[in-house]
Amino acid sequence: MANINLERRAEIGRAKRARTKAQLTAAAWALFAKRSWESVTIDEVVQEARVAKGTFYAHFNDLGELAATVADELIAASDEVIQPQRLSMSNPLERIAFGCDAFLRQCLSDRSWASLASRMAISHHAVGSVVRGRLMEDLREALGKSPQAGLTPELGVEVIVGVNLQVATAIGDGRLDDRDRPEAIRCMLAAIGVGKRDAASIVARLARARAQFPDSAPEGRGSASDALKAASQADANEPRPRQRRRAGADVV
Repeated sequence: MANINLERRAEIGRAKRARTKAQLTAAAWALFAKRSWESVTIDEVVQEARVAKGTFYAHFNDLGELAATVADELIAASDEVIQPQRLSMSNPLERIAFGCDAFLRQCLSDRSWASLASRMAISHHAVGSVVRGRLMEDLREALGKSPQAGLTPELGVEVIVGVNLQVATAIGDGRLDDRDRPEAIRCMLAAIGVGKRDAASIVARLARARAQFPDSAPEGRGSASDALKAASQADANEPRPRQRRRAGADVV
């Protein structure tokens, strides 16, 4: 009787599940980018992903959970693009403003992205957790240098995220445009206790930094969504171990 490597079998199973989940999220975004996620059906997602319908339920409870996962991955991918320039800034308030500005610029370049990201982040607290963590680190540093009466890092994060998501929602609805972006950043900074003059100075420095490094900002439906598709493609292209076919279809 042949020896069965249970650890290797489990590893293969995990890799297969990851590939299938990546197929579903990439397929969902391809559909969400064309129209509102509420109008998309599970049947359309599985058809786009080329998997069985039962496979969908092995990974997600419903379309809302899938939409939240897609939004979280898009936000994380978009934020990752700006990290080299963000981390080059020594002032934590500038890092906060830079990250928020990049988020709003991505929203402005793709209103469907803005609608999905903002709505899912509002209704699912776990969406954007990576960004929240970075905000928390910057706020702790900023408040350590210049404490604000009554403002804790936890409250500051909620204020910043709340302002950004409300602006992103308005962008997605077409009620705000790029002319409103600088003032939105100034308002966000003011909400965490930054003085009017200092806030204006930070926004001005951001504009100069953007002019110096124009490629650092996410533009168009590229960056985040392309990263999601690229990850899915990489998973799909990953060499798969040869396995003996069995009767019936596996749900993975």
